[in-house]
Amino acid sequence: MDAHPAKDGGDDLAPLDAVIAERDEWKDRALRVAADMENLKRRAETQQNDARAFAIQRFAKDLLGVADNLERALMAAPKDADGPAAGLVTGLELTQKALLQAFETNGLKRVAPEAGEAFNPHLHQAMMEQPSDTVPGGTVIQTMQSGFELFGRTVRPAMVVVAAKGSGAQAPNPYGSAPASDGQAFDGKA
Repeated sequence: MDAHPAKDGGDDLAPLDAVIAERDEWKDRALRVAADMENLKRRAETQQNDARAFAIQRFAKDLLGVADNLERALMAAPKDADGPAAGLVTGLELTQKALLQAFETNGLKRVAPEAGEAFNPHLHQAMMEQPSDTVPGGTVIQTMQSGFELFGRTVRPAMVVVAAKGSGAQAPNPYGSAPASDGQAFDGKA
């Protein structure tokens, strides 16, 4: 009767518990490696897509000089030309249109803000600031040189003139005050 009975069955299951714990540890490691591999795969795809998308950025930037020269030539061309000169001007216009269409097709978009558009420091470069009666402060008055962006990334910012703070039409004062001759505010209704 001296058989050694198992104490609550604990001694018999100890090796099994150790194997289960080791299995859980290896399963956790495998899941972590799988997650790391998936993250690495996604990161590599993103980098590869970025490399493809912006491989033409340097080439596009070099072509912007050509587009600028073509635009300058069109601005200098006579507007009332006839004969061979009219054909030359028409050819320049068609060439510019084709170049801008090729830019657009390849993701290179022209950034030329209109007067009154909000100044965006990511797309615009302020060349000067001046007061304006027509547009509010902090908005574009004039575009001096068009900018370009490639798939949302600025290749060259648009060079613009920005309206100074306090520019634009002033709202009427509801209290009817007018400046006094000495610079103080004068309330005409009081």
